[in-house]
Amino acid sequence: MPLDPTDPLDLVDTWPVDHVAAATVTPDEVRTAPRDRNHRFRLASLTKPMTAWATLVAVEEGIVALDDAVGQPGCTLRHLLAHAGGYGFEGRRPVSAPERTRTYSNTGYELLAEHVAAAADMAFGDYLAAAVFEPLGMRSTELVGSPAHGATSTIEDVAAFVAELLDPLLLAPETAFDACSPQFPSLAGIVPGVGRFAPCPWGLGVEIAGDKHPHWSGSARSGRAVGHFGGAGTMMLVDPDARVGVVALTDRPFDAWAADALRGWSALNDAVVTGPTGVAR
Repeated sequence: MPLDPTDPLDLVDTWPVDHVAAATVTPDEVRTAPRDRNHRFRLASLTKPMTAWATLVAVEEGIVALDDAVGQPGCTLRHLLAHAGGYGFEGRRPVSAPERTRTYSNTGYELLAEHVAAAADMAFGDYLAAAVFEPLGMRSTELVGSPAHGATSTIEDVAAFVAELLDPLLLAPETAFDACSPQFPSLAGIVPGVGRFAPCPWGLGVEIAGDKHPHWSGSARSGRAVGHFGGAGTMMLVDPDARVGVVALTDRPFDAWAADALRGWSALNDAVVTGPTGVAR
């Protein structure tokens, strides 16, 4: 069935990309645009929230704890999940002491995944599949390589994960609330490709919109909105106040269309939050 011409999902048809898939998520419905619905995309850093969710499952199972020491002295699992562990984007040599600044780090996620894998006595990819992908029915999702950026998936699978962020089933309510609440809230930092924010709120695996403006998440979302974007030209956002989520996956690297991507994502997020699927505030 053709989409309504006023449907926010139609906005992705104007993006300068070869392949794009998009979906909106509410508590009652997941809607996917027909274009590239079955295409498998590289998720890039959308992998991080999934890795974080599996780690929190491991916390609830008693396999690991958020105050476990991981990495350099003073660094914990919680620090790494919140990009506060003092590691740079890449490289295992720390660039600062923990909890000094918000430094976005692939290394931190690789370290925490190694910690979970060792404690669970299984490969992290297997744990991620058992803890998150399988129970959410994400049959087309696979981790290939780094737990920071190595997952591949389809729009329907990522929408299933967004539905989990909106209304968690795999985690206890208090754990999910903690994950989506600011960690070390006074820290300033840079959102790669977007800018520096002080403070720069982050949860456990998800970026928190807070008062960040201008920002890829748009201007209509609430400050409690959480999400992530990836260097493969992918993004997802959940606004718990509007009770809506949105996903857009492309195969064009973010750096190749950064300005257009930020405008496009912002416009899509605003249209979804304020449109018929969102709850007016």
